[in-house]
Amino acid sequence: MTDSKALINITNLSKVYRTDGSQTHALRDIDLTIFKGDYVTIQGPSGGGKSTLLSIIGLLDKASSGDYQISDVSVAKLSAAQMAKVRNREIGFIFQDFNLIGDMTVSQNVELPLIYRGVSKAIRKEKVAQVLKRVNMSERARHLPNQLSGGQQQRVAVARALVGSPTLLLADEPTGNLDSVNGDSVMQLLTELNEQGVTICMVTHDSRYAHFAKRTVNLFDGEVISNSINIEPHSSEQQSREPNPQNIAELMPSKIQAGA
Repeated sequence: MTDSKALINITNLSKVYRTDGSQTHALRDIDLTIFKGDYVTIQGPSGGGKSTLLSIIGLLDKASSGDYQISDVSVAKLSAAQMAKVRNREIGFIFQDFNLIGDMTVSQNVELPLIYRGVSKAIRKEKVAQVLKRVNMSERARHLPNQLSGGQQQRVAVARALVGSPTLLLADEPTGNLDSVNGDSVMQLLTELNEQGVTICMVTHDSRYAHFAKRTVNLFDGEVISNSINIEPHSSEQQSREPNPQNIAELMPSKIQAGA
């Protein structure tokens, strides 16, 4: 069930790249709201601004103008250190190219975000085991990425994104390097995670997979041309989940010392 409370609220957001006296408008006056428990697909042709918008939502890039609020806090008010904390603790990323470290095992790859947080070894071990079981990869825990299929590597990438219990899961073309069988498997996994309450925002150029989501936002030349509800995207009943107890508000300026 989708919570009526907005997790992401974007208003009149634009992104302009300036080089050698010229400027390129990647995004123009974007308005977008993502609710807790939502599953939103951003779709459109290459160069339309999809990945740029996802990078801004994930705090990997900044808008040139407009307002972006996450859990009612304006991102413009956050320092670089505060943005890094929110990104590490509240946002999980899934990339088209998996981005697994080749000389690390499945378990070590999944464990990495927890190491950056300073989580104890015992708790890391427990959380890694739980999330690998969740994506059906427990038996591959000691394998290296090159010993896995593309679909299995993407499942490991999903586990790594989930291990820190993020409030928001961002997926950038998660099936782009997969065949149809593995692509369908990963999309089913994302559907199940959303049914368990995970908020998902996914970029895709594949209209088949766009309809797995509850809503589809179409971008063209950096502008939203449609924002539509998908009819019955899931076959099973949605279940609600409380967001991460580490509330984003606790990471904001009054709670974080600069440089911490």
